[in-house]
Amino acid sequence: MNAADRFRAAVDNKDLAALDDLFTEDIHFYSPVKFTPFEGKPMVLGLFGVLLRTFEDFRYVGDYTGTAQASADGTSAPSAVLLFRARVRDKEIHGIDLLHLDDDGRIKEFTVMVRPQSAVHALGEAVLAGLVEDGLAPAPAGQ
Repeated sequence: MNAADRFRAAVDNKDLAALDDLFTEDIHFYSPVKFTPFEGKPMVLGLFGVLLRTFEDFRYVGDYTGTAQASADGTSAPSAVLLFRARVRDKEIHGIDLLHLDDDGRIKEFTVMVRPQSAVHALGEAVLAGLVEDGLAPAPAGQ
């Protein structure tokens, strides 16, 4: 089973321990709702804890593999694109997860792209609330 298949199985089973084994220590996670990446395994695992409980009816609907240039270091890396559908609150989301792998087949960079814009906004609000709840981000000013 390749890294993309192991990742899909971990997400399907909401298995954070399996994700822990798949991520590099210095993983970069590029979110559609934050300009700078989430960095490091502890933060990214915390983020996945929030994501796994935020998405409703999450399912992968396709995949592609190949190579792509990673953002963090500019190197060409084995990559996989996983297409997904989900809901957040009352918004239907279409998206892709782009995984860049290191030489050991672990995920070193992860990029999420979603549409439509209203779903991106709903996802951002829900994820921020989860990160604040879990102590991974400060509460927004005025709350």
